[in-house]
Amino acid sequence: MQGHGQAGQQKDQEPARAPDERGRRTRWAAAGRQVYARAAMVAAMGARWSLGAWRAVVPALLPSACALCGSVQRDVVCAPCAADLLRPMRRCPVCALALGRRADCPACAAMPPAFDHACTLGDYASPQDKLVLSLKFGHALPLADWLAARLAAALPAAWAAQRLAPPDLLAPIPLAPQRLASRGFNQAWEIARPLARRLGLRADPVLLRRRRDTGSQRALDLAARQVNLRDAFRLTRPARLDGLHVALVDDVMTSGATLHEAALALKAHGAARVSVIVALRTP
Repeated sequence: MQGHGQAGQQKDQEPARAPDERGRRTRWAAAGRQVYARAAMVAAMGARWSLGAWRAVVPALLPSACALCGSVQRDVVCAPCAADLLRPMRRCPVCALALGRRADCPACAAMPPAFDHACTLGDYASPQDKLVLSLKFGHALPLADWLAARLAAALPAAWAAQRLAPPDLLAPIPLAPQRLASRGFNQAWEIARPLARRLGLRADPVLLRRRRDTGSQRALDLAARQVNLRDAFRLTRPARLDGLHVALVDDVMTSGATLHEAALALKAHGAARVSVIVALRTP
C-alpha cells in the first residue's frame, strides 16, 4: 500500500511537459502581436497629439534640474527662481534700463537710441546671467524656449502700457558668419522663433546680416562700441519696410549699441518703428 501510494504521489507530482515547438511559437507570436499592437497604438496616439499637448505632458513625466539653483522639479527653471527673475521693476520704456527712484532715464537723455521701445525679463546679473551663458556657451537650447515663453507672457501687457500694436515682424540680431559657424546656432533666433510662434507673429531669421565680424565688445566702453559697430548691419536682400513695426530680438542688451545700429539699418529701409525684445538687460 505504501509503495502504491508513493507511486500515485509521484504520478500526481509529475512535472508538466515542456510545450512543443509549435505551441511555443504560437504563444510568442501572440505576445508579439500584443507588444507591437500597443506600440502602434501609442504611435498613432502620438501622431494625433499636437506639439503643445506633448509639451504639457512631458514636464509632468520627466523631472528637470533648475538651470539656476539645481533643484529637481518639472521645469527648466524652478518657480522660486523664475519669480525672482520676473519680479516687477520700473524700467525705462525705451531702453529697459532699471529706473529705481528716478523719474527719467539718464542714458536715453544723454544719447537717445534709434529704437523706440524695449522690453526685458530682468537684469543680466548673477545668478540669472546663467540662463544666457548656459544657452550660448553650454548649448542648453531648452532655455531659449523657456525665455521665449516668459517673454510671450510679458509682452502684451508691455505693449498695451505704451499703447503699441504688436510688431509686424520679428528679426533676430545676426551673428557674424564665423561666430555662427563656431557656435552652430544663433541664440537670438533660438529665442525669436518660439516667441513668434507663441505670439502668432511673422519672423525672418535672415532679415539682417552683419557686413563684418565686429568681434567681442566686452572690454569696450560705449564710445568704442559705437565706433566698432558703425554701419555693421545690412538687409540680407533688397526690401522696403515702409510703415512696418519691426521688433529686434536678442539675448542680452548691454550698452544698446548693437541694437541701435540694427535699428538704424531698419529705419533706413522704411521701418516706421523698431522695438527691442531682449531676454536680459545689463543694469
